[in-house]
Amino acid sequence: MTPFLDFKPLYQERVWGGGALETFLGRKLPGTRPIGESWELVDRPEAQSVVVSGPWAGRTLREIMSAHSEEIMGPGWAQDRPFPILVKWLDCRDRLSVQVHPPASMAKKLDGEPKTENWYFAQTEAGAAVYAGLRPGVTRESFEQAIATGTVEQCLERRSVCSGDSLLIHSGTMHAIDAGNVILEIQQNSDTTYRVYDWGRVGLDGKPRALHVRESLECLSAHTGPVPQIIRGRNGPEVLAQCPEFTIRRVGLATGGRLEFSAGQQPRIMSVVEGILEGAATIKRGDNLLLPYGGASTFTARTPAMVLITENFGHPS
Repeated sequence: MTPFLDFKPLYQERVWGGGALETFLGRKLPGTRPIGESWELVDRPEAQSVVVSGPWAGRTLREIMSAHSEEIMGPGWAQDRPFPILVKWLDCRDRLSVQVHPPASMAKKLDGEPKTENWYFAQTEAGAAVYAGLRPGVTRESFEQAIATGTVEQCLERRSVCSGDSLLIHSGTMHAIDAGNVILEIQQNSDTTYRVYDWGRVGLDGKPRALHVRESLECLSAHTGPVPQIIRGRNGPEVLAQCPEFTIRRVGLATGGRLEFSAGQQPRIMSVVEGILEGAATIKRGDNLLLPYGGASTFTARTPAMVLITENFGHPS
């Protein structure tokens, strides 16, 4: 079994994006329009990761999952079941819309998919922040009034962020990412976003972007999840996120430090957010590898490094 799978990034133009994924990650971006997202690992009908190297080079993640589901995910994983995690890099040069993803209790009713996500702040500018959750006392009625009067910002909890911080956003939490952040987003495999407020701007086509006010307000009424709490700094706790959908651990390595993964444990995703490592290939900041259930691998830090390990998502259906 191949020790890991690496994939070609899928770049997405966004009105709030920029060029930081080129400067920060050392990549060559396509074209001249703002790139807001790089989909690093995805198995969706509208978007497929393609393997870059190894015996499965050129094949999509869906093709591999269909043919080798148990080797990738472990015993009992159905061949037609999608890979459950989506990994993205975000370049937030401008603030994103105020938005919400439907909680599991409402997703089917709204013809959407729940999306719990974690943000790791790999690079932040001075004064960078996010909006995460509603201020105490905000109700559906007062929030609806704020939409009408253009005062939505007054309803949201604004939290400053610095490089190395991490924040878990449960489905149903109203949120927006402010300008000046480069983020590694690890999320449920979903692309359902209800945009409730967009700061009065237009999209790349010069037209106002679509809003989903009714759906957003229904999500707000149904949400009973916890208040988001930022985990601060590079030297904080090892576990950054723990929820039914996934667990994310942070591992710091000095030069020469080793990471070893045995076969037959569980599938994992390994994301390099700082430094360079050597294994079956050289991997560096920005790289995201899928470590299959059936593969074993060892990585050694060539420089001081920080790695995020996403695991506990491979539950059989």
